[in-house]
Amino acid sequence: GRAWHLVSRPAGRPRPEDFALREIPVAEPGEGEVTVRNLHLSVDPYMRGRMNDVKSYVAPYALDAPMDGGAVGEVIASRTPDIAEGALVVHHLGWREYATLPARHATVIPADAGGDPSGKGDISPSAYLGVLGMPGLTAWAGLLEVGGFRPGDAVFVSGAAGAVGGLVGRIARLKGASRVVGSAGSPEKVRLLTGEYGFDAAFDYHDGPVRDRLREAAPEGIDLYFDNVGGEHLEAAIGALRVHGRAVICGMISQYNATEPPAAPRNLAQVIGKRLRLEGMLVGDHHASRPRFLEEMTGWLRSGEIDNRETVVRGIDHAARAFLDLLDGGNTGKMIVTLDG
Repeated sequence: GRAWHLVSRPAGRPRPEDFALREIPVAEPGEGEVTVRNLHLSVDPYMRGRMNDVKSYVAPYALDAPMDGGAVGEVIASRTPDIAEGALVVHHLGWREYATLPARHATVIPADAGGDPSGKGDISPSAYLGVLGMPGLTAWAGLLEVGGFRPGDAVFVSGAAGAVGGLVGRIARLKGASRVVGSAGSPEKVRLLTGEYGFDAAFDYHDGPVRDRLREAAPEGIDLYFDNVGGEHLEAAIGALRVHGRAVICGMISQYNATEPPAAPRNLAQVIGKRLRLEGMLVGDHHASRPRFLEEMTGWLRSGEIDNRETVVRGIDHAARAFLDLLDGGNTGKMIVTLDG
């Protein structure tokens, strides 16, 4: 089976030649293991950080070795009574066509909720890489547990048309936000936010200084900021936050390809007078909340209050290109690579 390898560490924005698709052997499963034929692969912004050889909260990718990431696949061989052949599972050996892994590292998708290979479930299996997966839990836990969302809060979300940001805004609406504002990178995405997603206001950050666009969209200020972008967006949000406002620092995609250290927000002194709380989050800290998250999010999916928005790229040959497009904002919702055949 084929697998994508990182062959050189990017300096700035990654290039296609930093990646190579190579044949690797597919191991037979040992006792307690399963072999999976991958159907859907996830590419995510956090993967850019793993391409740097620096110590972080997750180990960097090794050069000239298969990369990994979220995946959904069908079990084609099993040596465990816990997972039957034919089951669909979520696991973390993506970026490849086949994977052999310990069964304890695979999660079976319920047959009536997307896990039926015949397609009879009412939820797409790929949703477990997006709205029901890591991005969904990030949005839900970040807003409710880290951000301490309260009904009546005015919420600003940057990168609001992405896999996480779009869910943050819609959850905030469902939970009783007084106003939801989002930023995005194109007029089409702005229309999506204020149309289908139900945001009260949205703006294209290319249209002028973010602080000015945010002031127009939220003239009375905000209570909670969900940061996926960093930089100018974070500075604008600090200026717009009311006393005792909160900022959830989830991602800073504007800085992922930077070759020089970014300037800190120039208005950090406002954190003191406003008594603001800025808190970083990692989704791995919130796995204990996953059952409650899945129950609530599955209900919203089935009721139609939230949909499974995806940008789908077909064929493992195009996985690296899908990742590069993701870094350039080429996705609406979750970027998914669906394998052919």
